[in-house]
Amino acid sequence: MAPPSPEQPSFDELGTHLSQVTFCVVDLETTGGGKESCITEIGAVKVCGGEILGEFQTLVRPTTPIPPMIQVLTGITNQMVAGAPDLADALPRFATFSAGCVMVAHNAPFDIGFLRRGHEELHITWPRPRVVDTVALARQVLPSDEVRNCKLSTLSAHFNATTIPNHRALSDARATVDVLHGLLERVGGLGVHTLEDLSEMTAQVSPDRRAKRGWAATAPEGPGVYWFEHTGPDADSRLRTEVLYVGKSINLRRRLRNYFSAAEKRSRIHEMVRVATGVQFLECATSLEAEVRELRMIASHAPRYNRRSRKQNRLVWLKLTKEAFPRLSAVRRIADEEARHWGPFSSMDAALEAAMVLQEAFRLRQCTTRLSPRTASADCALSEMGRCSAPCLLGEGVAEHAQAVKEVRRAWDEDARGVLRSAQPRLAKLIAAQRYEEAGVLTSRLKTFHATSVRHHRVRSIAACRQIVGAAPVAGGWEIHVFRYGRLAAASSARTSAVQSVAAETVAAAETVVAPPRGIPAGTWEEAERVATWLELPGVRLLETDGEWAWPLHAGLPAEQLASELLGGDILNHAMDLEFSPLSIEVS
Repeated sequence: MAPPSPEQPSFDELGTHLSQVTFCVVDLETTGGGKESCITEIGAVKVCGGEILGEFQTLVRPTTPIPPMIQVLTGITNQMVAGAPDLADALPRFATFSAGCVMVAHNAPFDIGFLRRGHEELHITWPRPRVVDTVALARQVLPSDEVRNCKLSTLSAHFNATTIPNHRALSDARATVDVLHGLLERVGGLGVHTLEDLSEMTAQVSPDRRAKRGWAATAPEGPGVYWFEHTGPDADSRLRTEVLYVGKSINLRRRLRNYFSAAEKRSRIHEMVRVATGVQFLECATSLEAEVRELRMIASHAPRYNRRSRKQNRLVWLKLTKEAFPRLSAVRRIADEEARHWGPFSSMDAALEAAMVLQEAFRLRQCTTRLSPRTASADCALSEMGRCSAPCLLGEGVAEHAQAVKEVRRAWDEDARGVLRSAQPRLAKLIAAQRYEEAGVLTSRLKTFHATSVRHHRVRSIAACRQIVGAAPVAGGWEIHVFRYGRLAAASSARTSAVQSVAAETVAAAETVVAPPRGIPAGTWEEAERVATWLELPGVRLLETDGEWAWPLHAGLPAEQLASELLGGDILNHAMDLEFSPLSIEVS
């Protein structure tokens, strides 16, 4: 960890020095300023370190006539552009000329907007270059009593440009080059020496935020977790340190720099950096270790500026109650280890939707009344509607309800297909009647059930293993992780020749993890999911597995099979004929 440091990073550490940046200064002439207007001329000058590297100029044949006023202003007539190349020819040539450059324009939103729209019309990928607007830069640098306005003609005269702008593209681009150099000379005296500094100035990054960029100076260029702090007196005038925000990165130094530059756009993070009195960081052996440490710190400190992962322990489960005629109950914690629990869900609404799917599939009772196995009680409306087996009557419904409970357990433990297939008759009726909104609601519930089934078994499978040791290839060697009951217990990295020995050392130094309750990971569920994602990465090698890392074949289905399983072949074809898109029931 490193305390806040006033030391300023070198120019090399902060970014690209302006003397090494290649700028493409561009100017366009058009038929007007509206969305239907067309480019009539492109002019550009490529410069680096004050030297001109090349020039580009071409007339462009527009698809609409040039208005008389524009002809008078620019001197470009309809006759001049009649034989000129069209945009489909001119724009790719300019794109090649300007490739890899920082784009510069006077009133950049106008010129860059036309170029971007031209790329879209021609289906050419817009390269999203960095852009410097000399108008915006001049307004930042030049006081109002020095120049009366920021027009190109005014600024070119102010900086003694060698070319007088005359509303022709190349001439105006040449004049803009001299204006750019004059402005860069001025900002150099303000401590702006890199492209990143220039971006910050034009984006109006506050000086106090820029001043804190030295906090990133000692951060390593490797994976790790970082946290911003505020230290100040509390209500009792005692110094107290509060963790404001926790994050992780595969390159700590580069990520931390962004917080003090124009790259950071989030308003709440701007406020956080302003409030912060320092930043701390911890280098990690692997990117997964950084992810896990971030989750654990967020769970421990609940930083007020973090939004994601703050509710890792606020999960909802479905429970089969322990009574004569079990029913489904949505609970927020597993208090009874002997009862059957399934999930988790991120919200109560999602849990209740899954419960509804199961109740409709197997006619499981929905009432909350505690029923006696010896004394009959009155049935309810659901029984009369055929949506409940009515075990309360102590007739044939008792055996039917017992079978329904078995089917629910089977759907939870082994095979989700029965639940999906049970909806086929109802979906068929809805689709045939073109009641697509209701069909969409039903398929959404089934998707929730299916996704939860996958999530449930995916994590339970690793939570049941006392230890898994895995290694994954990375540049320069291997990442090694030790997992115990779904929790990351140790992480390290090693050269290829030392994988086995380092893995043995990592296991020996790993955290001791106590076996959790049945089916629950030792850490948070979100951490276990990150672990599962890493284990499923291509190229991961299992060095040791103590336990069975496996889950039922039909507990989840590949996305491409889900629509067919829900609808069945005939129904699926009929749905497509009726324009009920099968995409609406695919798993993302």
